[in-house]
Amino acid sequence: MTETESIVYDVVVVGAGPVGENVADRTRAAGLSTAIVEDELVGGECSYWACMPSKALLRPVIARADAGRLPGLSQAVRGPLDAEAVLKRRDYMASDWKDDGQVQWLNGVGVDLHRGHGRLTGPRTVLVEGPDGSRTELTARHAVAVCTGTRAALPDLPGLAEVRPWTSREATSARRAPERLIVVGGGVVAVEMATAWQNLGSQVTMLVRGKGLLPRMEPFAGELIAQGLTEAGVDLRTGVSVTSVTREPAAGASAGGGNGTVVAVTDAGERIEAEEILFATGRAPKTDTIGLETVGLDPGSWLSVDDSMRVEGTDWLYAVGDVNHRALLTHQGKYQARIAGAAIAARASGGTDEESAAWGAHAATADHGAVPQVVFTDPEAAAVGLSLAEAEQAGHRVRAVDVDFASVAGAGLYAEGYRGRARVVVDLEEEILRGVTFVGPGVGELIHSATIAVVGEVPLDRLWHAVPSYPTLSEVWLRLLEAYRG
Repeated sequence: MTETESIVYDVVVVGAGPVGENVADRTRAAGLSTAIVEDELVGGECSYWACMPSKALLRPVIARADAGRLPGLSQAVRGPLDAEAVLKRRDYMASDWKDDGQVQWLNGVGVDLHRGHGRLTGPRTVLVEGPDGSRTELTARHAVAVCTGTRAALPDLPGLAEVRPWTSREATSARRAPERLIVVGGGVVAVEMATAWQNLGSQVTMLVRGKGLLPRMEPFAGELIAQGLTEAGVDLRTGVSVTSVTREPAAGASAGGGNGTVVAVTDAGERIEAEEILFATGRAPKTDTIGLETVGLDPGSWLSVDDSMRVEGTDWLYAVGDVNHRALLTHQGKYQARIAGAAIAARASGGTDEESAAWGAHAATADHGAVPQVVFTDPEAAAVGLSLAEAEQAGHRVRAVDVDFASVAGAGLYAEGYRGRARVVVDLEEEILRGVTFVGPGVGELIHSATIAVVGEVPLDRLWHAVPSYPTLSEVWLRLLEAYRG
């Protein structure tokens, strides 16, 4: 039997994605000895199968679309994208799925990396089973942080595993564009990957169970993106559910051999064929095999936390990033990590919880009403804070103010026939912004100004003095304030 080595640290972090790295960085910077455990690549989902490769696929698509709307340039970009070059750059942005650079960074900040599967065996204790069969028991004096993220959630369809469907991982790392691709879902992953692969040479069919796209954003965001996808050639079908999926064997192959053709059947009895099928139908927490049962928690569950990311009912266990289900976004998880790292360090030194009040150094307050997000499609959609429906549901007395980007001089300069819309959700009692949504080419770079306004609860009469530069897209702020004032 393999002997188990035992090591004691101040902090043990399980999961070395961006969230785990940031927790470890903050605790180590505070002088706490820190170990991090990872059973795949250091850098996690975002670096290799999500944010970085997906945006590398999408950037040429969006750049070409922008160029195509400019006289004098549109003729030069009418040909197809060089898919091989796009995929090569994607590989580079994903570090060719090697984590040497990330490991070097961990070494540089003094965090010990333990490769292998980590699972709790009791309070403050994590057993790491290495790929070579080694066993190392890590004990934390102060805190264990679970930063294991999520995995794709697949629907319960008979035989789906045998079909070998794409999830977000396959969609961002595929070596070529399939001739035909079915995308099931209407959320962010679905619309971004439909945008990417349609423009890289696939004929994409989108099957969306709901009435529209991006149901968590303002309705006009999904409507404008649906229009853009349709114009790009995507066959978009809403109100459709997939009832069965099979993969026919490739010609000349035995049953189950070769890639073959995927056949999806809808609830309307339609039969749709493609080379690949992507299910972008949600996420599930990667907490089923990390030993939660040894500390009285349910395996496979989302972990409920307070605003310092400490798991409710404990004084030593933290859950940071996607696993707590507060805001499944890399930048928001990294924000939570900075908060958690500071809280762990303060508590380890005997500090109080005075900074755990709203907007304090140990409270991830932005999670509750100031989460920014950009959807990298054509057009882009960017939002922060609450939608109109969410604000009303939360009991705020609000008013939505809408502006067509066509009224902004900078939009006309940005592109011929610029199409977009902006909305602010105004709290009528406090005269601050509860939410902002922009849809249109290039609006992703506008959203941080909106984030500052929402987080800072900047009064509208003060925003009136924030003068946007002319002629830029930012002048939409002036148009929104003018529309509110009447």
